[in-house]
Amino acid sequence: MGRLTAGDRVPERTISGMTNNENGTGQDLRHPQTVRAFREMRLLTGGYLALSWLTMGAAFLLRHHHSMVTSNVWVRGGIVAIASVVSFALARRAAQGSRGAYRRLRILSTVMVVAVVVIVSLPGFLPAWMRIEQAVCGLLLLRVVIIAAGGRMRTLFAAK
Repeated sequence: MGRLTAGDRVPERTISGMTNNENGTGQDLRHPQTVRAFREMRLLTGGYLALSWLTMGAAFLLRHHHSMVTSNVWVRGGIVAIASVVSFALARRAAQGSRGAYRRLRILSTVMVVAVVVIVSLPGFLPAWMRIEQAVCGLLLLRVVIIAAGGRMRTLFAAK
C-alpha cells in the first residue's frame, strides 16, 4: 500500500490553506502581497522567455553573418531558451503553491544570474548584441531571485 511502483507519481507537496509567520499573521497564496509577488515573477520569467526565444529567432535570421552569430551564440542561446521555458513553468507552479517548484525556481534563477555575469564579462565570447541580450535576461532573473529570496516567500514556503 505504501510502496510506489513504476508509473506512480510522487504526490507534489503544496501549500494548502494558511501558514502563520513568527508574528502569528496568516499568510497564504491569496494575500495581496503574495499575489503581487507571484504576478511579478510570472511577468519577469515571461519576459525572459519571450526575449530568449526572440533572440533565437534573430540568430536564425542572421545565421549567415558569421561575425554576428557564432557557435557560442547558438549554444548559449539554446541553453537560455530552454532555461526560460523551465523558469516560466516553475514560476507558474510556484504560484499554485508548489514548494518544489519554488525551490527549483530559486536555484535555477540564481545559477542563471551567476552564469550571465560570467558569460557577459568574458571578452570576445559573445557578440555585443548577444551580450546586451544576456545582460537584460540577467537583470530580469536577478529580480526573480530577489523576490523569491524575500521573507514573505521564504515564510510561505517554509518546510514544516
